[in-house]
Amino acid sequence: MQLPKTFHFGEHHLTASIALGIAKGSVKGIISADYLKKIEVSNLRVQNIVAKGDTVYGINTGFGPLCNTKISKEDTKILQSNILQSHSVGVGKPISEELAKLMLILKIHALAKGYSGIAISTINRMLWHLEHDAIPVVPSQGSVGASGDLAPLSHLFLPLIGLGKVNYKGETITTKVLFQKTGLGPLELGPKEGLALINGTQFIAAHGILVLQKLQYCLRHADIIGAMMLEGLQGSMKPFHQELHALRPFKGNQHVAGRIRTLLQGSEILEDHIDCERVQDPYSLRCMPQVHGASRNTWLHLKELLEVELNSVTDNPVIINDDLTISGGNFHGQPLAMALDYAALAASELGSISDRRIYLALEGNSPGVPKLLMEDTGINSGYMILQYTTAALASENKSLCFPASADSIPTSLGQEDHVSMGSISGRKALQVIENVEKILAIELLTAAQAFEFRKPLKSGVVLDEIHKFIRTKVSFADNDRVFANDIEKGIETVQKGEIIALVEQTMATKNLQWNTPYLEEFETY
Repeated sequence: MQLPKTFHFGEHHLTASIALGIAKGSVKGIISADYLKKIEVSNLRVQNIVAKGDTVYGINTGFGPLCNTKISKEDTKILQSNILQSHSVGVGKPISEELAKLMLILKIHALAKGYSGIAISTINRMLWHLEHDAIPVVPSQGSVGASGDLAPLSHLFLPLIGLGKVNYKGETITTKVLFQKTGLGPLELGPKEGLALINGTQFIAAHGILVLQKLQYCLRHADIIGAMMLEGLQGSMKPFHQELHALRPFKGNQHVAGRIRTLLQGSEILEDHIDCERVQDPYSLRCMPQVHGASRNTWLHLKELLEVELNSVTDNPVIINDDLTISGGNFHGQPLAMALDYAALAASELGSISDRRIYLALEGNSPGVPKLLMEDTGINSGYMILQYTTAALASENKSLCFPASADSIPTSLGQEDHVSMGSISGRKALQVIENVEKILAIELLTAAQAFEFRKPLKSGVVLDEIHKFIRTKVSFADNDRVFANDIEKGIETVQKGEIIALVEQTMATKNLQWNTPYLEEFETY
């Protein structure tokens, strides 16, 4: 998908791919003069509330259970600095710089809509951090996903007031050192600014972006690698016929069946066993459209909900106009928490069926394919133990699939009596996906080994090119060796998306088109 060169925060429609483009530096994020004016107007509305002495939560009251504690006009600024410090209670390993940068991007976009009362000087400093790659250090644990991601967002914005740490030019330094290097100084936050900075779902949503990106890669790989395994084990093409899936027309099922039909187009291997006596294949081959397709549908659901969230105002209170300020619940992470739990299950199922195909390949029940994918077994164990690894990873994923959003522990002395735990949903979903990448990498190796026994017959041109490419990375195994080395190369290939790029390149060269009407829906985000 073609990304814009420039993105206007607050004004333009943000997608996951644009956010990733800004994070990588291929898209420049700016704020237009019109939206700077909106930000300024919202900030003036907050100043007026303070000047008039109207009681508004978070502007001149305490937070959470202290919402009925009135704060004097003189102390409203101290209140905002204190909230960043008191709420910086995160623990655990820091999240990646990419995730922290995505959090910053998403927060700038939400604040730039002009409903949060932030000062232009504050949002300009946030833009400075983004443009100069001075990315705050954010611990991974401590958010319950309502009132938004308080702890991680507090750590994200400690540098605004001279505290915390940042990753800057390849090293982690204190903000004090950053100020010495750059000549910057701490900001004095105005009324509501601290609360506007830390109330929101940007930790959850940033994880959602990476889940969307990485899960789509897994889905693409699963179809390609599954098609190669189908060829290696001489599976039937009939379960992928368009006529079958028209009778149960789930988008994901139809999309996967169409992709596999395209990948197998022109296959000599298929033609070679078209009249064989086998009636049907095991489910792990035959039901790829139904299983991969269900995970595709889940991905589409996450994409839809995430895009709404990326373009929403999720802090509290929200300054609607001169006369209306609403203390509501837009910070609650439930909409994404449930979707991310669903996505974790979808990813886990990709790994589960992949492990079953690996096991199937080892059984030796497919004509011409030896048991354990090696001719001389006994002295050699062949690919036996690789499936132990995928079994372990698939089992670990099952234990990670308990939905975090099913839990809620009251916080803030009962003021926040139902929370989403969406931050945990996002973190677990990424863990599951990382395990699935490893399972798919091992299936890629076993599929390539099974594929070898079909020679001199050729598959479709795309799968043949993939097999040639894999053989430049990992050689055919006719004896035992340290398979961990092969697996590492397979994982690297999957994580870099090398075979996905090769598929698209080969299809473009051979003038092939995907046989699916849902290409744009499933392949763009």
